[in-house]
Amino acid sequence: MRSRKRYRSCEGIFDAADKRARVLELEKTIAKPDFWNNQEEAQKILQARSRLDRDIETDARLAREGEDLRALAELADEGEDCGAELLGEVARLEAEIRHTEIRMLLGGEHDASNAIVNVHPGAGGIDSQDWAGMLLRMYLRWGERAGFTVKMLDYQPGEEAGIKSAVFIAEGEYAYGYLSTENGVHRLVRISPFGGMDKRQTSFASVFVYPQIDDRIEIQIDEKDLRIDTYRSSGAGGQHVNVTDSAVRITHLPTGIVVACQNERSQIRNREMARSVLKARLYELELAKKREQLEAVEDSKLDIGFGSQIRSYVLHPYRMVKDHRTRYETSDTDRVLDGDIEDFIYQCLVHRGVRGRS
Repeated sequence: MRSRKRYRSCEGIFDAADKRARVLELEKTIAKPDFWNNQEEAQKILQARSRLDRDIETDARLAREGEDLRALAELADEGEDCGAELLGEVARLEAEIRHTEIRMLLGGEHDASNAIVNVHPGAGGIDSQDWAGMLLRMYLRWGERAGFTVKMLDYQPGEEAGIKSAVFIAEGEYAYGYLSTENGVHRLVRISPFGGMDKRQTSFASVFVYPQIDDRIEIQIDEKDLRIDTYRSSGAGGQHVNVTDSAVRITHLPTGIVVACQNERSQIRNREMARSVLKARLYELELAKKREQLEAVEDSKLDIGFGSQIRSYVLHPYRMVKDHRTRYETSDTDRVLDGDIEDFIYQCLVHRGVRGRS
């Protein structure tokens, strides 16, 4: 039956036998007398062992659940009235396997990190600001459903609708791995609700995603390279908006990178969060330099301009969301814009994995 086929494909991703062999190797390293001489390296090894143990246990659990499902299917074949239960268990197990497959595809150096996400409108005036606001809502809804803790670091509302820019952090295991698939330009086609001429309007917004860098990673920031400004929050209102000049904007003069934070209660906390965002962006800048040397011809690499979008959201004259990297598409635009982007993330991670093996 279909669930058995799906499980067999998942076994190939787990490779439980190989993971058990790697655990034995790590156990030998952990048992060495000088294991704790390098605390940082020791912690990395323990975390690696913990991840392998979780994967091995998940593989065993899915095997048990697969056998239970097989037994339930045999009862249904024998005439037992358990069809509804069987269908429910198949759907649940398939969803769990999909979620597990996604986790197995997240093996990048920083995939397990928190994610710092910057959403910014592009060409298109009010329509693009509104579109950026729609994208921000989509990611916030997705984060809520996925169980991540989302904190707004900076929010600049649009003059009439949407946003001029927004920066938030998604906290939780593999937040960066998931959201890194959204990095790039997003294109919206619709009848503008602002033009009043019933004409089709194309709008763009960019999404930039950075891993939150662990404090143990050395990123040198010279104080003389920073310009730090304080200002009064310009948020949309509400109990969490500051009424004093506690918002902080930091400009890194050598690179021109500007980061801001205004949603913490004190200037000190806003300054700390802004520095954390700056640190992440400087680290990503260094990584980008290396990637440019190694991947100069990679066709998925995007210009900051709006000539090569990664995904299109069409609301008129038909309804379709299509990812241009994977060719995956759906006509259920409302579901996607309400935060259900798991299929797009999965398809992108699979595409990335296939390209990495080619």
